[in-house]
Amino acid sequence: MITDLAKAREWLQTWTDVSGVEGIVIKPLTSKYLPSYRGRTKIRRRDTTEAVSDAVTGTLTRPQFLVLGRYDQSGRLRPVGSTVPLRPDVSRQVGEQLTPAGPGDPFEGVRFTAAWGSGDVLDVVLVRPEAVAEVSAHRAVDYGVFRHPLRFQRIRLDMTAGDVPPFGAGPAAAADRCSTPAP
Repeated sequence: MITDLAKAREWLQTWTDVSGVEGIVIKPLTSKYLPSYRGRTKIRRRDTTEAVSDAVTGTLTRPQFLVLGRYDQSGRLRPVGSTVPLRPDVSRQVGEQLTPAGPGDPFEGVRFTAAWGSGDVLDVVLVRPEAVAEVSAHRAVDYGVFRHPLRFQRIRLDMTAGDVPPFGAGPAAAADRCSTPAP
């Protein structure tokens, strides 16, 4: 516990590098724990990273959400998360960069769920895993999958799928690059 704002910011940057630590909690000094009372605020650390767009909800020209993936060490594309809803102007820009998936797509027949731990299945349109999306992500990663929805930042026209961090790498691993080139 600390009241020094500068020190709290330092903790947010340094302590969140530890697996399982997502952020810091802010509460009044005089507050007591009360069951079912939400009198505390959690500040999660977010970092930017990249992933490959492999499916969308909505249409190819007007995607609503992006379903993103990363290649594992064997070269297999694995889903890692989805974005929050795209703004209409961003949706149009992203749609210009997407190509429909062809036969033999890695996600043919795969069912994507609406959220972490959800049984609700998304109705998706598969796309060629070529467009690289930069996203803002919380540090929470379970079994290689981002626990919280990702915030789309931009399409990375300067990157290929082979430049994306490998499956299992968290958002802090953006400097690491997949050693297995994308098929």
